[in-house]
Order: sequence, then C-alpha cells, then structure tokens
Amino acid sequence: MTRVKRGTTKNKKRKRILKKTKGYRHRRNSHKRAAKEALTKAGRDAYRDRKRKKRVMRRRWQVIINAALSDYKLSYSQFIHQLKENGIELDRKVLSRLAQNKPEAFSAIVEKVT
Repeated sequence: MTRVKRGTTKNKKRKRILKKTKGYRHRRNSHKRAAKEALTKAGRDAYRDRKRKKRVMRRRWQVIINAALSDYKLSYSQFIHQLKENGIELDRKVLSRLAQNKPEAFSAIVEKVT
C-alpha cells in the first residue's frame, strides 16, 4: 500500500475552522482547538436565541399594546378577549405597529371592540 500523507487534508480542515472564527478575540481565532470549541458554543447559543427571539418580540408587542391601551382605560387581556369575541383577527405585531405609527387606526379598532 502507498503511504498517505495527511498534511493537506489537515490544513484544509484547520483553515475552514479558523475562517469561521475570524472575528473572535484572543486564542479563539488562531488556535484550532479553542476555535472549534468557540464555534460549537456559538452555534448552540445562536440556535437557542433564535427560539428566544420569538418570545422576546411577543412580550415587547404586548407591552406596546398595553401602553397604548392605557389611554382608553382598557387592560391588555380585556382588549385581546374582546378582539377574539368580535372576530377581529389581527396579530400582536400588527396591533403594536398600529399603536406606534398610526394611532388613529388603532383607536378605530379600540372603538369597534368596546
């Protein structure tokens, strides 16, 4: 059998890992072992935070809607309940944008619901 030298394959693998960790600080962008660990943890955190982002945004929309409803002496939970009863199917994202950018449209929705 012929002898196989692994230099090129090994270097390619190392280069690929280090290319992904280009902006990292200290040892994590120049040493393969540290870079590999950093990539693994970064990937794990990114995956977790993609799920977390959805929760955070929904909470933010609820806060914005609740703040806008304070002028109408109406709580957030009452408002959402009345929306569902009246068959108005607007999601929280749209409602919060209306409350921020088009208060007259938001007030029309509130008037229709109450």
